[in-house]
Amino acid sequence: MHTEEQSIELGSARNMSSDATSKYNFETLKVTQPKEFVAHVELNRPKRLNAMNKAFWSEMKHCFHQLNSDSDCRVIVLSGAGRVFTAGLDLTDTGSVSAKESGLDTSRKAFAIRKKLADYQDTFTAIEQCTKPVIAAVHNACIGGGIDMTSACDIRYATQDSFFQIKEVDIGVAADVGTLQRFPKIVGNDSLVRELTYTARRFNSDEAKEIGFVSRVFPDKNSMMAGAMETAELIASKSPVAVQGSKVSLVYSRDHSVREGLEHVVLWNQGMLQSEDVMKAIMAGMQKKTAKFSKL
Repeated sequence: MHTEEQSIELGSARNMSSDATSKYNFETLKVTQPKEFVAHVELNRPKRLNAMNKAFWSEMKHCFHQLNSDSDCRVIVLSGAGRVFTAGLDLTDTGSVSAKESGLDTSRKAFAIRKKLADYQDTFTAIEQCTKPVIAAVHNACIGGGIDMTSACDIRYATQDSFFQIKEVDIGVAADVGTLQRFPKIVGNDSLVRELTYTARRFNSDEAKEIGFVSRVFPDKNSMMAGAMETAELIASKSPVAVQGSKVSLVYSRDHSVREGLEHVVLWNQGMLQSEDVMKAIMAGMQKKTAKFSKL
């Protein structure tokens, strides 16, 4: 039996979820708000194993741009509906990636392909550029484009039965939407990265954790989603100024020298240290209370 307080909280969550659904209307994604300031983005093509079709590439980018400016969102959980997280690229519906327009010569086909690939890259770069932390919750298969996508996330959790595969060489191409750029910086083992890339062999959840690609492995999807939501709720309770500033600095510092990273965070914090969140956090800590922070 729920207490009156619990009923109010559950009702509020349902209302927020309904509002989120009305704001985010996509064909390939389902967006809800299960907890305050927590958005849940679910890949929603379960009958197609959440394969990435033409609509997905456009909607994913739009979704994360929208979440980035949504003051009701402070953290995002990314998961997949159905049997698997994602089977990667939908080879039956990829738009005009191969640019086979009969009237174009080789150079013009190349320019057309270049534009399309840049658009695809922007889709996952939008996850990285979104200032809200993104927790990827992977179950079962995470193949091809799934590695590109999760490499752009901040935190990666997995189920015990999950497996990962840099699949692109098996279809005759080099991975081109982020895996070869982000995955090596996460894993930090050049030899292993090359092995996984050149062979396209699967690696399971235990190996993914061992090499640092995922940080936690759960027995099943239910426990993983509960763990992801718990982490998301904890992050959402912190100062959004501090959390989002931390993400911006981490991403910047990854791609720059230590000196440049230090200079960048000084420039950032010369404004952010004047935030009301600093005093709220300090006072709450002194009073052993939980601080409540305003929306950004």
